[in-house]
Amino acid sequence: MALFKLLVNGRNYEADVDPETPLLWVLRDHLGLVGTKYGCGIAQCGACTIHLDGEATRSCVLPVSAIGTAKVTTIEGLSSTGDHPVQLAWDEVDVPQCGYCQAGQIMTAASFLKHNTKPTEEEIEVAMSGNLCRCGTYHRIREAVKLASTKLK
Repeated sequence: MALFKLLVNGRNYEADVDPETPLLWVLRDHLGLVGTKYGCGIAQCGACTIHLDGEATRSCVLPVSAIGTAKVTTIEGLSSTGDHPVQLAWDEVDVPQCGYCQAGQIMTAASFLKHNTKPTEEEIEVAMSGNLCRCGTYHRIREAVKLASTKLK
């Protein structure tokens, strides 16, 4: 066990955990931030996506010991009021069905749009292709990402 100091959603936290503990489990089990979901455990589905210094990162395979001083943002920290352009577009397009993948999808989209504010449909397709949705709402996901790109400030 080791004590890790983490900056998550703009707040300082401490977690006394094994250095190899995936960040996902530190967030969920030790910090109570349960918006980030477990999907596959091998960084393939995207349900566990968070931002590490603003970059979309799969937290299920990232050991807490690799975080260092990086800023971690979870779905809870993307917007305190739920008014991030991606979140608003998600609601407007009515993307969710079961909703399980949504936090990871939104975090991936937000990071992508930070770097590409005027994406083509093909660029959106490629950027979002690493996130799986068992309900098959891919058309609405792409539509919401495109809509969010028009609302960026």
